[in-house]
Amino acid sequence: MIVLLLLPAVVQAQSYTDSYGTWYYTTTNDSITITNYDGPGGDVTIPDRIPDTTNGLPVTTIGDNAFYLCSSLISVTIPNSLISIGDWAFYECYSLTTVTIGNGVRSIEDYAFFNCTALTTVTIGNGVTSIEDYAFSGCTSLISVTIPNSVISIGDWAFYKCYSLTTVTIGNGVTSIGGGAFQDCTGLTSVYFQGNAPSLGGDVFDFIYMDPATIYYLPWTTGWGTTFGGRPTALWFLPNPLILNNSFGVKTNQFGFIISWATNVPVVVEACTDLANPNWSPVSTNNLSDGSAYFSDPDWTNYPRRFYRIRSP
Repeated sequence: MIVLLLLPAVVQAQSYTDSYGTWYYTTTNDSITITNYDGPGGDVTIPDRIPDTTNGLPVTTIGDNAFYLCSSLISVTIPNSLISIGDWAFYECYSLTTVTIGNGVRSIEDYAFFNCTALTTVTIGNGVTSIEDYAFSGCTSLISVTIPNSVISIGDWAFYKCYSLTTVTIGNGVTSIGGGAFQDCTGLTSVYFQGNAPSLGGDVFDFIYMDPATIYYLPWTTGWGTTFGGRPTALWFLPNPLILNNSFGVKTNQFGFIISWATNVPVVVEACTDLANPNWSPVSTNNLSDGSAYFSDPDWTNYPRRFYRIRSP
């Protein structure tokens, strides 16, 4: 009897050198995982493909510990080809100040930027769906964070001990926030939620040192009380009228959307059919009695396409 043992197509670690340094990588299932970096550091852009490979295979993963203790790294740009940032990928990169994450990244894994104490700016890409445990814990220079709408979950202790963090804006896709996610963020004053109240793990905000944050929520959203996670809540009134993207759709046979701004102010909805030669005309005036209002267009079926904008009267 002949027994065949099939193993994944894994190529031994190889290297590729560009102007930023030498990249060590492995190939699996026609994609590249960066396993290590050796270079001068500074401002670094991770390659989206490795030219030395057949057909220039895409770089899809930053492997575990790939930049571990890379103290010379100041900024890093992660390309759109990346899908995952691995465990401990940038662990204790003490000089790292800026991270730009491509829109292809889906997950930021455990401890990915743990103790990056100089990190002040992170653009989290619009494709990220999960921020895992301790991902940004100990980033003591991080001042503000905006979680995109694509994110569904924020892991345990994700921003633990981010002492300089003052404001957090959380997208409307987040449904769960893990325990201790913002514990000991002693400078945190404002957390803005763009969607409904998510489920919370234990002690998300509070620990030995009381986080002074106020939780702000939009008037049309649900699940809020006078406190949330032990912190007081308040209505979030936007500085300008806004059409909420996640509210577009057909309801009761009419196309409509939610407008949010401030309480007891009127907003005019205008429409046109051609953005190249716009001729805006008023459709309705909506009073935001509770800080928001639902607009529906009874004539939407009479046009092959229609564009909308809002303004104050």
